[in-house]
Amino acid sequence: MAIRTELMDELIARRKEAMAGGGEDKMEKRRKKGLMNARERLDDLYDEGSFQESGMHVDHDTAGMDHRKMPGDGVVTGIGNVDGRPVAAFSQDFTVSGGSLGRMHSQKICDMMETAANIGVPVVAINDSGGARIQEGVYSLSGYGKVFYKNVELSGLVPQIAIIAGPCAGGAAYSPALMDFLIMTRKSAQMFICGPDVIKAATGQDAPIELFGTADAHASVSGNIHFIAEDDRHALEITRRLLSFLPLNNMQDPPHCIPNEIEIEVDEGMNELVPSEIKTPLDVSKVIKHLVDGGDFMEVQRDFAKNIIVGFASIEGMIVGIIANQPMVKAGTLDVDSSDKGARFIRFCNAFNVPLLNLVDIPGFMPGLAQERGGIIRHGAKMLFSYAAATVPKITVILRKAYGGAYLAMCSKDMGADVVYAWPTAEIAVMGAEGAVSVVYKKELEAAEDPKALAAELMDKYRKEFASPYQAAEHGMITDVIAPSETRSKVALALRVMLTKRLTRPPKKHGLIPL
Repeated sequence: MAIRTELMDELIARRKEAMAGGGEDKMEKRRKKGLMNARERLDDLYDEGSFQESGMHVDHDTAGMDHRKMPGDGVVTGIGNVDGRPVAAFSQDFTVSGGSLGRMHSQKICDMMETAANIGVPVVAINDSGGARIQEGVYSLSGYGKVFYKNVELSGLVPQIAIIAGPCAGGAAYSPALMDFLIMTRKSAQMFICGPDVIKAATGQDAPIELFGTADAHASVSGNIHFIAEDDRHALEITRRLLSFLPLNNMQDPPHCIPNEIEIEVDEGMNELVPSEIKTPLDVSKVIKHLVDGGDFMEVQRDFAKNIIVGFASIEGMIVGIIANQPMVKAGTLDVDSSDKGARFIRFCNAFNVPLLNLVDIPGFMPGLAQERGGIIRHGAKMLFSYAAATVPKITVILRKAYGGAYLAMCSKDMGADVVYAWPTAEIAVMGAEGAVSVVYKKELEAAEDPKALAAELMDKYRKEFASPYQAAEHGMITDVIAPSETRSKVALALRVMLTKRLTRPPKKHGLIPL
């Protein structure tokens, strides 16, 4: 006997109603604006046919709105495969009550996150919501609270990626902020706590949304997001690429693709990158391109705190997180923003077993009253704390300048680096030669007939006697002095050995990073 026709008809009808969201008219309006709907976004994220939806037939329980249907309560949740690996996701449906969050909406998200935690898979959150559903009052606030709690519960357990694909205002902004990486579309998305009208009413200030709520503002000024996407499809492309570097959870290693044999070759092009003049800055992005497989580097927070570069790559198939000083911007100094940027990235890599490669060319911390008043001591300490707390393999390459406490903040041997290489151009010292000579030989310079000539002579002597990488090598402070052309092969060999590193620390609830 076959199943009764009316039962199958009802199933088909209910599925069709759920899949229709807020109706074809609303869907068409979005398409004309170049926007994807909630299900189209998930279809684009997942391998074809792999998505398994949960909660399709959920509806709202908003008091006084019994007459109105809200398919899925404005959110689509489930699990599918991205490049063959399982990933959980939710996608808010703006065509259903503006994607507003109510009690059932929240429950669906929390149930999906609970499943992700239990089976150990990443979470992708596609945010497109008008915020808390006003009609549900305190229940919608409670719903947000439960989502925030889950975000924290999953932090460091599974990777969490947020896509801001539409409005994200007030409390709605905090769930993305609690996640690991934020991707925001350039034209269609906004994110803020207080909008222009509220700011005007509260402070009297005129604050156009372009100054604080757009993707460009968040990427370059506030540093709240990590990637700008041109549109929905680009955001999902970034998401898939980012996932390709990450493990499914904190108990796994990243998806390394290690060949049986490492190619040991000399890259003479690296030697050519090094400027002959000491004061000529070295563009570290070119160094990175030579180091990584195929020159493929996924930079994170590219538009924020450009004096430090962070991102993911692979070297001989081994995935690494790279932290590099960029001398082309602010001379590569560490300041408040770059310290925060670097520390956050280091802690993510450590949480998910991603080895760290540190490229050092740093003259010090950024001087200035604004930096001191802004708490550079506290922010710089975040770098020290993050490196010292990290138990993943840590490889440091000193390219040129490595001065003072800023060098320590870029992971010296004393801060837990497993391997430290230095180029012959490296200068490892308390401070640069010019500053050191002006302090140590102040009287001699004042009395000299030709102070400039004497200063030049003394600076050369200082570099040879006190800042030479060979002096550091003699005292066991670095592993080896290597030619720039050897860097990729040396790092690859060190990584291969270090991938099995396991380090335990004394039991404690958690360390107290200087926030």
